[in-house]
Amino acid sequence: MPSLRFSPGVTSSIISIRRASSMAPPKLNDPSLFKQNACYVNGEWRAAKSGKTFKVNDPSTGEFIGSSPEFDVADTNSAILAAADAFPSFRAKTGRERAKLLRRWFDELNANAEDIAKLITWENGKPINDAKGESAYAASFLEWFSEEAPRIYGDTINSSNPANRIITVKEPVGVCGLITPWNFPAAMITRKVAPALAAGCTVVCKAPAETPFTALALAELAHRAGIPKGVVNVVTALDNTIEIGKLLTTSPTIKKVSFTGSTGVGKILMKQSSDTLKKLSMELGGNSPFIVFDDADVDAAVAGAVVSKFRSSGQTCVCANRLYVQSSIYDQFIRKFTEAVKSFSVGNGFDEGITHGPLIHDRAIDKVDSHVRDAEKKGATITIGGQKLPNLGANFFQPTVIRDMTADMAIATEETFGPVAGVFSFDTEAEVVRLANQSDVGLAGYFFSRDISRVFRVAEALEVGMIGVNTGLISDPASPFGGVKQSGFGREGSKYGLAEFQTIKSVTFGDMGKPLQGKL
Repeated sequence: MPSLRFSPGVTSSIISIRRASSMAPPKLNDPSLFKQNACYVNGEWRAAKSGKTFKVNDPSTGEFIGSSPEFDVADTNSAILAAADAFPSFRAKTGRERAKLLRRWFDELNANAEDIAKLITWENGKPINDAKGESAYAASFLEWFSEEAPRIYGDTINSSNPANRIITVKEPVGVCGLITPWNFPAAMITRKVAPALAAGCTVVCKAPAETPFTALALAELAHRAGIPKGVVNVVTALDNTIEIGKLLTTSPTIKKVSFTGSTGVGKILMKQSSDTLKKLSMELGGNSPFIVFDDADVDAAVAGAVVSKFRSSGQTCVCANRLYVQSSIYDQFIRKFTEAVKSFSVGNGFDEGITHGPLIHDRAIDKVDSHVRDAEKKGATITIGGQKLPNLGANFFQPTVIRDMTADMAIATEETFGPVAGVFSFDTEAEVVRLANQSDVGLAGYFFSRDISRVFRVAEALEVGMIGVNTGLISDPASPFGGVKQSGFGREGSKYGLAEFQTIKSVTFGDMGKPLQGKL
């Protein structure tokens, strides 16, 4: 498929564009990793009892990739029962034993990283280099939590009663229901499953219907690593997604639900979980502010904005959504930012040199286009991009920069989840902090400044769960990932991510204070 490059001189024009041609499916080094028509339950591959499947299509070409099982409530309940049966013996393993299992899974993923990347690009659309990065990122969670598993410590606590002694122990919460998104089909699974297993939990993972094959390949690698049967179960569905979500949130056997997705769906799942008072962690929508102060290194800020806004074509929950640039450097930033975007190449993720692929489906395209048209209608100026790319395929949209943004435009309050950067101007530090915090959500925020006093002031004032200072990339398995306000609660990654899958039990020993007899 040909690439698409933007002309250096004309707003939203292009050098050349040719109608996309069909491409052969990617060749896996190990074709057995491509699992069709079966889910992984209790250590074996099972079709849906109904025999039903759903189709998965390549977002770049629209062509058929393969079929995945349409699991229903009964199918999924069998996975829950398998996880429940496996839990007593798995929780009894030592942390070191669980660490070795996770390490073997990490080794399997590393050995098959190229194939996992190919599956990601095939069903998600992101460029192959980005997919390779995600494959490594996914593996890093297995490695990190394999190292955390042997280090699950309790505490000793001084009692107010001198005759008592108090200790605490950390225990696995139980069977966990995990619901993962399509934008990082490998990393979002390992970021949840790895800490669950490190803590001693067993899991049922509902894979996204848009990208099921990456999840199923990971399950195959878990099987090869020797993860005991029933400990990891992966189910898929399209039409039955809502019913399966309801089962995971209402089943008394499930003790914990972890969800990554939209705020709206998160609220529904939270309500459904209330009757059984499950432990929950929710990583929900964002509307990340990206602030550039006039004392910043403008070139570094442009580079940070490019990676933060346009990584995965803007389809990440921590993407910069509202870019605020101080008025004295506003024009300079816009000029350099637009020039940077002109270097992008848009096309099929398997093609050499492609920097940006398609959006996931037509609904994503429609939302992006509506945000651009809304801004344009209300007086904003498009400096580059702004159009659909039907000649490449139905799911392609030009990477776009829009200047002269105002607070009444949709991008100011809604998450775009696409390759559109709306740039606002501001005058003072107090003003931009107020604007940044005028949001119901608070997942991530970024700002660029070389004033150390300002760095601490602004970092403390922004109402978000994660902050990047002079960087557009904040994801790291060692760092806690999560938000505040309506971006959810709970943390993934880091030692805090392990705690999400544990409960704390206190043990009090009485009659411990009798004096020693005789001489010492």
